[in-house]
Amino acid sequence: MRQPPILPTPTGTSLAGKTIIITGGTSGLGFETSRHFLTLKAARVIITARDQKRGQEAVSALRADPEVKAANPSAVIEAFDLDLEDYQSGLEFSKRVKREVPELDVLVCNGGVNIMNYQKSKSGHERVMQVNCYTHFLISLELLPLLQATAAKRGSASRLNFVGSGTQYHHSLKKTPLSEGENFLAHFDDQRLYSGLTRYSDSKLVVNAFIRCLAEIVPSSEVIVNNSCPGMLSTGFNRNLPLWLKPLVYTMNKMLARTTEDGARTVINASAVAGRETHGRFLQSNAVDTKASFLDGDTGNAFMRRFWKDMVEDLAQVDKTLEHFSHQM
Repeated sequence: MRQPPILPTPTGTSLAGKTIIITGGTSGLGFETSRHFLTLKAARVIITARDQKRGQEAVSALRADPEVKAANPSAVIEAFDLDLEDYQSGLEFSKRVKREVPELDVLVCNGGVNIMNYQKSKSGHERVMQVNCYTHFLISLELLPLLQATAAKRGSASRLNFVGSGTQYHHSLKKTPLSEGENFLAHFDDQRLYSGLTRYSDSKLVVNAFIRCLAEIVPSSEVIVNNSCPGMLSTGFNRNLPLWLKPLVYTMNKMLARTTEDGARTVINASAVAGRETHGRFLQSNAVDTKASFLDGDTGNAFMRRFWKDMVEDLAQVDKTLEHFSHQM
């Protein structure tokens, strides 16, 4: 059965005068979403890249895009360096944004990886969790005051969107839950507990936990915080799958996958169209997903509080000023 259709972005949607940052914007979903932001007249779009050459190539491609040239020829399009494997790179990126970006209306945390074998990041944590979660969490908390200040100036809420995934429902914690007193990050750093087939799902569950926790701290009148699934896309994101699984995924993509343009419209919806009803929520096919989640109920709440405490403690080792977040859950 095919995925539900994604309707066009509502006529009249405008991002005129807005500044937007999207991580992982050099290709695939990030690039296409950036292109959509620009056709909706965003004044400034900043993409991130690990490689300066690739970043500049993406910027040039966006500037040369016929739809962008026709709709928004004066837009400022830039690429900022960011290596999501490295907390220090995330911190330096955040400092640069604070220096050079006086207003921030939308932050989209899109960059991610899906790998099958256990690897450590430059910061010492398991790599998928570092890239998909931890460095993004650091950036989000570092830039939260800028999002809030921009909202106060505009008189309307800023946006923080994480690209999530429905695969979060296939996480590993049901089989291997955190033990009593076990540190959240240590659990996911433990190579003995690693499964390449579920780690991406784990990371997207943790993204949802972060969104829920942050939404308890930040009112939706200041920043609408949500995460949204673009659905199955044919972007090459699954190229690291084991050989035995690739034919099945290839067939499923051919039969079921959305276009990258459709996927981009889900990000546009979550970060520019959907309202406060999506604050702290997970969206699939542009609708709030009401499916029962591991994060619901007393068990989920207990997990999220353990996660938040351990996560903020780790981030505070990178920037001590973030310690105050540990007392807000």
